[in-house]
This record gives sequence, C-alpha cells and structure tokens, in this order.
Amino acid sequence: MPSAIKAGIWLWVAFNLGLLAWVLMTSLKSTRDILLGPFALPTHIEWENYVTAWDTAGFGQATLVTLIFVFSSLVLVMGFSLPAAYGLARRMDRTASTLTAYFAMGIALPMQTVLIPYFVVNTSVGQFMTDWVTGAWDPRIGLVVFYSATAIPWTVFVLTAYFRSLPSSLEEAAQLDGAGPWLIFRKIMLPVARGPVTTIAIITGLGAWNETLLVLFLVPDGAQRTLPAALLNMYYGLQYTSNWGALFAGVVLLVGPIVAVFLWLGRRIIEGATLGANK
Repeated sequence: MPSAIKAGIWLWVAFNLGLLAWVLMTSLKSTRDILLGPFALPTHIEWENYVTAWDTAGFGQATLVTLIFVFSSLVLVMGFSLPAAYGLARRMDRTASTLTAYFAMGIALPMQTVLIPYFVVNTSVGQFMTDWVTGAWDPRIGLVVFYSATAIPWTVFVLTAYFRSLPSSLEEAAQLDGAGPWLIFRKIMLPVARGPVTTIAIITGLGAWNETLLVLFLVPDGAQRTLPAALLNMYYGLQYTSNWGALFAGVVLLVGPIVAVFLWLGRRIIEGATLGANK
C-alpha cells in the first residue's frame, strides 16, 4: 500500500479519535464552559449531565425500548433470512434465481419511497386491532416488522452468496450418514457459517440501534421511541433549556455502546466477513 494512502488512513483515524475524545470531554462540561471554551478542558466535572440525559430526557426508558427493538428485530431478520438464504443457495432452478434477484432489488429500494405506505399500513392495522381484536395496539410492533422488512433483503442476498460458496461435499457427506436437510442446515451449515452470520447479525443489530427515520414515522408517542429519537427530542428541547452538556452526554450514551462493540468485536467482524469453509 502506498505511503500516501497509509498516511491518509491514519489521519482519518486520528480525526475520528480526536472527535470522539472531544465529545466525551464536552459531555463532562457545563454549558458555560462549553460556550467560553469549546476545546478547553472542563473546569469542573459535571456528572449531572448524564443524570439529566438519563432521567430528564427519558434515556432510561428509551434504552430499554431500544434493546427490545434490537433483539426482536434480530430474531425476526435472522430467523427468516438464514433458512431462506440456504434454501435459495441450494436450489438451482429459475425460481431461486428470480427470488434472489427480487431480494437484490429490495436492497436498492430507498427507505423514503416506502415511508408513507408503512405509515398507512401500520395505522390501519393498529386501528383494526384496537377496534376488533385486542382493544389496544403498540405501534412498536409495526416498527419491528417494517424494519425487519427493510433489513431482510440485504441479509438474504449476502447469506445466499456465502452459502453458495460452500462446497456441496459437506452436505453429501452428511447425507451419506442419513442426515436430512433440516439437520444438515442446523448441525453442519450453520456452524460453518458462524463467522459471517455473526458479522451480519452485528451489522443488523447496529442498524436497528441507530434507526431513527422509521421510529419518527411509526411511533407517535415520544415516551415509546428509541434512543436516537429521544436524543433528537432532547436537541429540540435545547431551545428552551440550553443544556449542551446533557446533549453531549446523550450522544455518548448513544454512541458509546456502538464503539464498545467495535472495540470488542471489530476483528471478529472483519474475519467473519471473509471467513470461508476451509478455514
């Protein structure tokens, strides 16, 4: 790799690390310190900023909602995508190719083009459930379903390509021992694909953690929204309180878990994306 490219990469890394350190430092400063010295060290550590972000801005409830949303979306996306991708990868007829092409088309579909249909369907289903079935409806159910619908095409497309790269000798050997398709998939193919599956699950979970647009459209109640939406509501409230330290504390609470995941699993994510069956 040319030295100029290496230098550019390291400069970009240094810039991002510096930006992260500045956000962390600013989250511990008072509003007065921030306005008088944006890049100066805090004169006094303001841990109250985190208390304000967690309690006053509703980050405690938003964190719980976000964790449930991420877990539910992961279960739905991976539960559908894994068997679908394996089935498409092992079928060699035109139907499998057509379905794979449809999933690829789903990747190219912009989120903005489906926001209004998602909103109409979610509202109609909620009204039907409230009037005729359960008497109540939580719009976050629709949020999980529709986010999963946007994440599944990419997941299926990527996993289908990976399963197709696996040698068929793995399945043939299992079939000689009397294993059926479901047993082969669960006991052989999934363990072999553990690295890429883990990588895709992490990326899908991070996408759910950061999702904002769908939350704002589908969940009207601010108390039921996820962390990014809660942070946005907090930003709008700054025009009345001007508590910039608490806003930066909210940014740290939102970004901190993502940074921790990449520090912990960054190498595994990269290795999982390139892991093959022969390793």
